[in-house]
Amino acid sequence: MLASQIKNKKVILIDTNGKIGEKIKVSGGAKCNITNEYVKNSNYLGNPEFVKTILDQYTKDDLLKFLNKNGVRPKINAKLVKGTYFCNSSSEVISMFSKLITHVKLQLNTKVDEVEHDKHFILHTSQGKIEANKLVVASGGLSFPKLGASSISYDIAKNFDHELKTLSPALVGFTVQKDQFWFKNLSGLSFNVKVKIENKTFEGGFLFAHKGCSGPVILNASLYWKKGTMIIDFLPNQKLSTLCKSNKLISSALPLPKRFLVEFLKSIDLADKPISKLSKDELEKLKCLKDYEFSPAGNFGYSKAEVTKGGVDCSQIDVTDLQSKNQKGLYFLGEALDVTGELGGYNFQWAFSSAFVCAKNIV
Repeated sequence: MLASQIKNKKVILIDTNGKIGEKIKVSGGAKCNITNEYVKNSNYLGNPEFVKTILDQYTKDDLLKFLNKNGVRPKINAKLVKGTYFCNSSSEVISMFSKLITHVKLQLNTKVDEVEHDKHFILHTSQGKIEANKLVVASGGLSFPKLGASSISYDIAKNFDHELKTLSPALVGFTVQKDQFWFKNLSGLSFNVKVKIENKTFEGGFLFAHKGCSGPVILNASLYWKKGTMIIDFLPNQKLSTLCKSNKLISSALPLPKRFLVEFLKSIDLADKPISKLSKDELEKLKCLKDYEFSPAGNFGYSKAEVTKGGVDCSQIDVTDLQSKNQKGLYFLGEALDVTGELGGYNFQWAFSSAFVCAKNIV
């Protein structure tokens, strides 16, 4: 995005991969979840005022207008996350940018090892030295290492005395502790739940996985999770008291997959009996369907994470142009910064918004 917006300067775009846009290619199930109808700073973890200032300068509408002008027409598909815009394919986004950066020198299959500054920037790379008056770091985070992700953005930041907020995988599935080993018996099963974590509530698909749990609602919860407990409502928008008047077995009376209920009842040591015959104590046990306490053991790691949480401390970045306050001519964009969006197109919007603000103001 940044390279496509700078027309009057000599620009070199360095990429570890042999082609541009490898992360775009796999995003959104190869359909690129590019933005969201409801973008606002509350959808991001990071300095809210910093985020708002950037997003206000290049909005969702600005991005959609830019895409439409260049032949890409995303449409809302809320199947996974409300308000998410998907493209027809990720490849059309990559193709669009390829056409917009014909004036740019591409330096592909190039790994940056180290950056120093002496009157100008000197990049030591796998293809030799590259010198530049200005350096924009937009190399993302640690997620998807198989696509070339590395710590280079953070290494450069530390080299110029920037503070880093703690890095961790985000928008990622959870592994489970012994109390939830029964999750593994349900691998592949998915249905809607509601999750409460800190002051956030998410509703959406919950997927039981071989190593724990995943799905959109869990990926979003992972962004805000610190070691501790979250609450899962397996019967969102339904009152258990209304459902408990049935004479049917629990596994038949409740509107949940029978396979799930069988394992759930085992986990709380409750027999599958007519729901109307449950004692007061048994009903109390069953109530945890509405407020099940879940304390993950950990997460699936960077190889499965959509993004990296944490990054360059935004207090050391000039919000007017994303320039380092420590080193003139050095800029940090997108995922390199300590700003992380929720699932549903928010991180692409942040990447494009920060790139536009930088491009507009870089001199």
